[in-house]
Amino acid sequence: MPNPKRKHSKARRDKRRSANSKVYAANLSICSQCKTPRLPHRVCPHCGYYNGKPVVIIETKSEKKKA
Repeated sequence: MPNPKRKHSKARRDKRRSANSKVYAANLSICSQCKTPRLPHRVCPHCGYYNGKPVVIIETKSEKKKA
């Protein structure tokens, strides 16, 4: 079984590990109903529509106060 000849430094080890930890910005699409940005293939959190159809009923703040 092969073994390393010399010890790898912490900097070399961390450079290798950090290559896979890039953070990318989320790709946002525009809701066709309310024109707000949302994640693709998800129900819009503002209006509750997906693919032009109402899926989730979103309560406004005034409706929550009445209930």
